[in-house]
Amino acid sequence: MNRLSVVLGGFLVLSLPRIGLAAEPVPESTPSVQPTFYASAELPWKDAAALPPGAKIAVLEGDPSKDGLFVMRILLPDGFHIPPHTHPKTERVTVLSGTFHLAMGERLDRSDSRPLPAGSFGFWPAGMKHTAWAEGETTIQLHGIGPWVINYVNPADDPRIKKQ
Repeated sequence: MNRLSVVLGGFLVLSLPRIGLAAEPVPESTPSVQPTFYASAELPWKDAAALPPGAKIAVLEGDPSKDGLFVMRILLPDGFHIPPHTHPKTERVTVLSGTFHLAMGERLDRSDSRPLPAGSFGFWPAGMKHTAWAEGETTIQLHGIGPWVINYVNPADDPRIKKQ
């Protein structure tokens, strides 16, 4: 190893902590004082009010409705469809089981979708219109900086709006 390699290697090691690797600043607004662990069978599943009936949500860390870091899982039954929507912040999704199909745009076009099988990760910027559906029972994990909000392209698709 020559002297230049040693100097450059040392520079990189010392500089890495200073290099901004994240696209968004990550405030630690929900400091964890005690370690918390969840076994799969013990997840705190609840109905997901912001999604069509049938989806379940489990908040694992933070509060997705408030400013700050959060981690949550969403359980979708086979064939479950999330109508076209946007989010005001970057969405980050890891597929834990099943296949999560994603299509960009204002309408569902299954022929122009991307299947994300278990183990996949994806993120898309704030404001991007997209729709998704599950093939097989599918569990996804979302993490990001709250508040997490879903805005349906067609307000009639929003399950939070009371239908008359």
